[in-house]
Amino acid sequence: MKIDGNAIRPGNVIEHKNRLWVAVKTQHVKPGKGGAFLQVELKDIRDGTKLNERFRSSETVERVRLDEKDYQYLYSEGELCTLMDTETYEQIQVRRDLIGDPAVFLQEGMMVTVMSYEGEAISVKLPDTVIMTVVEADPVVRGQTAASSYKPGKLDNGSRIMIPPHIEAGTRVVVNTEDGSYVERAK
Repeated sequence: MKIDGNAIRPGNVIEHKNRLWVAVKTQHVKPGKGGAFLQVELKDIRDGTKLNERFRSSETVERVRLDEKDYQYLYSEGELCTLMDTETYEQIQVRRDLIGDPAVFLQEGMMVTVMSYEGEAISVKLPDTVIMTVVEADPVVRGQTAASSYKPGKLDNGSRIMIPPHIEAGTRVVVNTEDGSYVERAK
């Protein structure tokens, strides 16, 4: 589907220079001289390289529709993750690097969304948050104010996280899968 160059929004996937790109940031620029344009930061879907491009409203770009399907995470073997379609029970394997850093938060039975283009899986998105258990928490340093102080903690998957002082080992917490940050205590 063709769209105008100034209609690109963050999250749109476009075909540009024979590659698939996702728009990360967009900014409308109106210079003193010349016509307005849209400054777009693009990220290659397959290898993650970034590109800054200018699009004028007179240009058209090809917007790509990705197929999204939910799969259940089963297990990992080395660099391959095995996922199952819950409707057909068909299993697929995707490379761990399609998931990126959030792969450390994969849990058995977790539902993930696989984005594919022409039958090829190009990215895997985890849920926004997961519930993890804190296995190690540093003791609270007396005299620190609760408002600004966070202490290091270790989760049951081995990753390190900054947690509020009142969280102790054995506490279940909600963690943001995008950046690995503490969200809240799990209910």
